Amino acid sequence: MKVSCSQEDLSRGLAIVGRAVATRAVLPITNNVLLAAEGSRLKLAATNLEIATSCWLAASVEKEGTLTVPARLLTDFVNSLPHGQIEMHLPARSKTLELKCARYDARISGLDAADFPAIPTIEDGIRVTVKPDALRTAINQVVFAAASEESRPVLTGIHTDFDGNLLTFAAADGFRLAVHKMTLDEAVKEKIAIIIPARSLNELGRLLTDQEEPVDVTINSQRSQIMFRMRDIEMVSQLIQGSFPNYDQLIPQSYSTRAVVKLADILVATKSASIFARDGSGIVRLQILPKDGKGKIDISARAEEIGDNLGEIDATVEGEESKIAFNSKYLLDVLGVITEKEIALETTSSSSPGLIRPVGNDNYLHVVMPMFVQW
Repeated sequence: MKVSCSQEDLSRGLAIVGRAVATRAVLPITNNVLLAAEGSRLKLAATNLEIATSCWLAASVEKEGTLTVPARLLTDFVNSLPHGQIEMHLPARSKTLELKCARYDARISGLDAADFPAIPTIEDGIRVTVKPDALRTAINQVVFAAASEESRPVLTGIHTDFDGNLLTFAAADGFRLAVHKMTLDEAVKEKIAIIIPARSLNELGRLLTDQEEPVDVTINSQRSQIMFRMRDIEMVSQLIQGSFPNYDQLIPQSYSTRAVVKLADILVATKSASIFARDGSGIVRLQILPKDGKGKIDISARAEEIGDNLGEIDATVEGEESKIAFNSKYLLDVLGVITEKEIALETTSSSSPGLIRPVGNDNYLHVVMPMFVQW
């Protein structure tokens, strides 16, 4: 193999595939990144056996070839180099990659590419295209609500439902539920529901940062893998097998109190209360008070032996007076992903879930279970 490419391109490519490199590897070779010089491009690939990411860079290929080298070592060395061309050479029957850039050179011992896990590709199955901005927003608004504990594997994933021209993402961890609906440009041929690991969608969201063209999404016929194809990037993820809970049953269908507030106001008041909530089991108390067609929300927190605080914000309140307490982290999480200027908080009682919706957008809702406190 003999190939050259720019330091900037190689550094960017290694950053793209680097998150798919295994950290606690059962197979030591999955700590490596695959380099493959082919045609007029250099392919980089990495996998942790759950996610596989491939990236193609423009390069000058004098001689084709493949090798795997330690990902962290190569990344750190490339990032330390000055801007300019990097020449990489793998002598025949050798497993040592030679690199040269300006007045710097290095030799990195690698492993045979034939021993690297096969990077899956999906050609057959259900295929749709999705706008990158809409997909990035959907991921951002649901992925944080997935469970991090592995005790119930299905809850560590995002329930993804393709139905006609509607794509629905839902995540729940037993304490909260996030649901985002988006419209597809073209309807799918058959209804399908899958569970995508939250870690995979987190990674996809990162890869979508500079994506402008539509994303091709393909689910294999066995419903075991999903592939996202972007410009010069492909990511394949395993799917989680199992039955996701019927989350529709968790969404309140009515309310006794509805308060509409400015997002900026409730965000500031909640952040202030969360400072005191840190030493008070993370509890923030919300008291919704109607008054002559308008009203207010008192947001407070207290911790024994530390102190307490109270913030008051204006609200448009419909219904009766209400009290409810939330985990401050859960409340801040959902407030941090809403982009509309106003939100609606709907409650039934202090022991029933609270429902948060952005005003003017029916595509998103978030359910938060209450904390039980003495008022």
